[in-house]
Amino acid sequence: MKKYIYILLAITIVIGCSTDSSDSGTVENSADSVGQGGSLATFAIKGDYLYTVDNFDLKVFNIATTTDPVLVNTINIGFGIETLFGYKDYLYIGSRTGMFIYDATNPEFPEQLSSVAHFTACDPVVANDQYAFVTLWSEVNCGQFVNQLETYDVTDVTNPILVNTRELTFPKGLGLYGDYLILCDDEIKIFDVSNPAESTLVHSIDRLAFDVIIQGNLLIAVGEAGVYQYLLDASNIENTNSLSEISI
Repeated sequence: MKKYIYILLAITIVIGCSTDSSDSGTVENSADSVGQGGSLATFAIKGDYLYTVDNFDLKVFNIATTTDPVLVNTINIGFGIETLFGYKDYLYIGSRTGMFIYDATNPEFPEQLSSVAHFTACDPVVANDQYAFVTLWSEVNCGQFVNQLETYDVTDVTNPILVNTRELTFPKGLGLYGDYLILCDDEIKIFDVSNPAESTLVHSIDRLAFDVIIQGNLLIAVGEAGVYQYLLDASNIENTNSLSEISI
């Protein structure tokens, strides 16, 4: 049931988003302006296309007719594929062994631009124009005992460069809010990443969560025990006001 509630929440956020990024608040969304799920999502909507990943493949659906989606392409990526994050014309795909970047300029035929390998671990990813942020965490099904945040310079998306590795406790989902990275660890941690090579912990929220969705100035945290909403303030990031809570 918890899994289904989370999926429903993510789909609601994706469908409800404005198609104009200027409507999203004072801080631009980290995901594509068409829609936004959390970093653990396995789907992304871009225009008339829905992209999904399973354990092995990237699948492309034409959803121009929403009542009759059509599978138009299936692209084999490898194995252990876990997450999908859409940003502008790019698809960032997290797997247990690495990160893949695809160009979706031709929406029905995404092309792989690059990939990076890492320790075998669970791997969500988010990105902006210059950097991609990846959390690796240890779990029974994820392999190695590694718990860390990796930051890649993706200014050249064909050649991602690792610029920083930060050890953490048990990091999972993450999201970008302007110059801040909000990350689920042993609590919700907020890092100043204006200098991504030297991220700084500036605030934390005493809440256990496994993923976050950031829509404008709204932070939605999803945990095993509930769904929590906070109001963010970019000018005073420590002022994260709790708005509501839904127990699961």
